[in-house]
Amino acid sequence: MNLKEIEEIYNLPFLELVHKAQIVHLENFNQNEVQASTLINIKSGGCVEDCSYCSQSVKNNSKIKIHKLMSTEEVYNLAVEAQKNGASRVCLGAAWREIRDNSDFDTILDMVRSIKSLKMEVCSTLGFVTEEQAMRLSGAGLDYYNHNIETSKENYSNIVTTHTFQDRLDTLEIARKAGMKLCSGGIIGMGESVEDRLSMILSLASMNPPPNSIPVNALIPMQGTPMEEETSTTVWDLVRTIATMRIVIPKSSVRLSAGRERLSKEGQALCFMAGANSVFLGEKLLTTLNQTIAEDKDMFEILGLRMK
Repeated sequence: MNLKEIEEIYNLPFLELVHKAQIVHLENFNQNEVQASTLINIKSGGCVEDCSYCSQSVKNNSKIKIHKLMSTEEVYNLAVEAQKNGASRVCLGAAWREIRDNSDFDTILDMVRSIKSLKMEVCSTLGFVTEEQAMRLSGAGLDYYNHNIETSKENYSNIVTTHTFQDRLDTLEIARKAGMKLCSGGIIGMGESVEDRLSMILSLASMNPPPNSIPVNALIPMQGTPMEEETSTTVWDLVRTIATMRIVIPKSSVRLSAGRERLSKEGQALCFMAGANSVFLGEKLLTTLNQTIAEDKDMFEILGLRMK
């Protein structure tokens, strides 16, 4: 599929687009099931990268609370609680540029093994990895490696300058070769053009195979970042992006991620109708707010959705 074909899908009349996405979704998934993950911020702040949207960068003036790496016991206890609330996957997020071969990495490997003992899936987002590090993560039982491409390759240098779009693709390939599934998506609402969103979808679709899990985030403007005043996205943009993603990449899970707490139940229902079938549970996503578990359970009951 090329960019023009994806553009034609994106620009379909809204109801027709959602209807086509629903048909594709039903052909590949149970429409009444959602996969639920929980995201644990195992190390917060102090990242040397200059991502314009991120409050954890030392280049931005966000004044977030910085904490060192959590202990394996703390993470295990949070995973147990998440499992009780219906999560089937735990995602471990650490704010740094890359994994270093030190005691922190050994601790993360222990975290992975402890969560696997609960019969849960484990994903991590740890920055850049070497082939040897990726093999060690895979050997510990890590199921998914998350490394979002965030936006189009054409727009990437407007968002981040301390690494390249190709660096992201190379990291994903290293994780894939080590035997892990890929989790990679992006953010809409960073001032990008519609063409940038479509180019991002094309990049994900062009991976062989595409990522197993694709988070779609709506920017939450964070105080102290260059994007703190950005307001360029709507629920209609989000639904169109999800529906197009579902049609173009039919067999991947599409996760309705950051920005969900700003949507009404009706807005989220449209996202699920358009093909989203995965969410994060819990009141915090790294440094941003998320919908509460009680609100999620109420919404799932209204919509007749069950956690997979």
